[in-house]
Order: sequence, then structure tokens, then C-alpha cells
Amino acid sequence: MNEHPDQNDHLAANDDRTALQKARWFDDKYVAEVKQLLGPNACRRLAIFSLPPGFLLSVIVPVYNECDTVEEVLTRLRQTGIPLEIILVDDGSNDGSSEVLDTCSVSDDVTLIRHEHNRGKGAAIRSGIEAASGNVIVIQDADSEYDPDDLRGLLQPLIENSADVVYGTRYGHCDRQVSPWWHQAVNGLITTLASIAIGPRLSDVETCYKMSTREHFREILPNLKEDRFGIEIELTARWARLGLRFTERPIRYQHRWYDEGKKITWKDGVAALYCIAKYGLLRR
Repeated sequence: MNEHPDQNDHLAANDDRTALQKARWFDDKYVAEVKQLLGPNACRRLAIFSLPPGFLLSVIVPVYNECDTVEEVLTRLRQTGIPLEIILVDDGSNDGSSEVLDTCSVSDDVTLIRHEHNRGKGAAIRSGIEAASGNVIVIQDADSEYDPDDLRGLLQPLIENSADVVYGTRYGHCDRQVSPWWHQAVNGLITTLASIAIGPRLSDVETCYKMSTREHFREILPNLKEDRFGIEIELTARWARLGLRFTERPIRYQHRWYDEGKKITWKDGVAALYCIAKYGLLRR
């Protein structure tokens, strides 16, 4: 039984007000007023821009044993004020996440897909792409490492048509939490090799935040093969072959440890090197 209904109602009301306030950042009248006050250059730096009529962002959330964090992630997604379609992919969870997702899926903005067995992040992303109906698609991990508030900044180059693919970089700026040295070293090595083999010079190829139009995701969907974390390299390689324009935007990142549920291991690092050779050098 809920012992503090008034407190929960108050928190829910605050969440609604926060989402409403942030939605103003995309309102034509509000944007015009701020541009007149601050000027267009300042507004661009602050990612203040209008959304096209009827715009919808599809957020694919692969979920594997994240019962402690997935509800918070959904709340933070809604607080962005962006019109959303949230696609939850339960990738064979066995920790109670499935029951949590059942509760989450009653909302109109949520679509729930289930994999009977754990198939991996890549397989979950493919299922999410097939179900997406939004103008733009982005991938969101179900843990608490990434901040959905950064999605507005990632979306801006696509709305402006100054990029076709936008990656959120955890390491290309100074305003960030410092990760363990080995985490940055391994990511730096993989990113450098991927840049050499694939083409675009990136600072964070393994980032979760990869955003592009639904058309560009659908164009490469029939060729996607990777079931696990190798999907990060494969997505990059297949978009690069299409000659798409890549842009990076800085994002915030809160590193978590293995006892907190982190899934990626050294084996996935080795697999990433294999994928760089396969999709970059051999162009499979």
C-alpha cells in the first residue's frame, strides 16, 4: 500500500509541469520571442529551436535486467518535453524487469516488444527499428548512465538539416564526469581504429546515443547482423557507406560499475575489433 499518496501526487504534478515547461523550448511563438531577445546565434548554441508540425521522436530502449532503473529512465524521457514514442524491448529479462515493463506499457506513448530469450542489444535495436513510426529514431539505454535532457541538443542538427547522423560523445568535451582510465583507453583505441577503417573521424563510436531519421535506420535495417554490442560498429559502418553526414554533440555520462549492473565486458571489446575488421576493412 502506498503510504504517501499526497507526496506522490505532488511529485507527479511536478513532473507534468517540468515536461510542460520544457515543451515550450520547441513552441514557435516562444522560440521567436527568445530569438528576438537573445539573437539566433545564442539560440542555436542553447539548442532553442522549433519542431516541425506533427514531429515524433521514436526512442528505442533495449531492456535486459534493468528493473531498478527503467522507470526512472522513462520519467526522464517524458520530462524532456519532446513528443515521444517510447519503444521498450524486453530482451529476455529475468530479474523482475518484465513485470515493471508490463506496468509501464499501459501508457499510450509506450510500445512493448518482448524477446523470449536474451538475444542482445543489436537484436533489440533491430526489433525497435521495425516498430518505430517517428520522424527520427534514437537509442536510449535502460540504465541511468545517459541523460535524456541531452536529446534536444542531438536533435538540433537533424532539424536544421546540417547532419544526417548525430552521435552523443562522452569524451569530446571537458564538462563531464571523468571515467576510469582503462574505460577511456579502450574506448579511445576502438574509436581510433574504427575511424581509420570506416571513415568518419569520431571521438566516441561506442556511445549509446546514436540518432538519425527513420528512413536512414530503415535503409540499413535489412543488412544489420550484429546481435550484441557489435551493433555500435556496424551501424556506423553501414551509415558511412551511404555517404551520410556525421555530427557529434557533447553529452553527460554517469559511469556505473559491474556490481551496479553494467553488462559490457572485455569480450565485447575484442568483438568490437573483429567488427571493425569485418565491416570496415572487409566491408561485409
